[in-house]
Amino acid sequence: MKTRKICVLGDFSVGKTSLTSRFVRNVFSERYQTTVGVKIDTLELDLAGEPIKLVIWDLAGTDALSTVSLSYLRGASGYLLVADATRALTFESAKNLHAAAQKFLGPVPFVVLLNKADLAAEREIALDSAAKLREEGWLAFDTSARSGENVEHAFLALAKLL
Repeated sequence: MKTRKICVLGDFSVGKTSLTSRFVRNVFSERYQTTVGVKIDTLELDLAGEPIKLVIWDLAGTDALSTVSLSYLRGASGYLLVADATRALTFESAKNLHAAAQKFLGPVPFVVLLNKADLAAEREIALDSAAKLREEGWLAFDTSARSGENVEHAFLALAKLL
């Protein structure tokens, strides 16, 4: 069985832990719990008859990759880049995180998640942003950890790229 490490990156409170919990355990909690350092989950999948074990590193929210955060990235096969659709600044921060991750890891696969899509009335990131990113060649999804919208699709899209 192949084992692949993926990291979940993004600012504080964008929903990284909720997205990971929704994908790994199919649960969502309304209670916010800050991740300190890193939280690691694993999930075994069968992708087109090929068993794979994902080791998912949910990194504490940050707007810049510190030396400690960079050390968590070491050995990652790819990453999920998460922004909060209700806070436009998190999208700009995600672009900076992407640049730092690519510099550290090299050209590894990544997927962009514009989370909290279920909060349409509060949305600050344009509704067509994920589509525009796809037009630019990025793999991007509007997601909702609460409803589960596109969460599995996004994680599996990254797993298939690995």
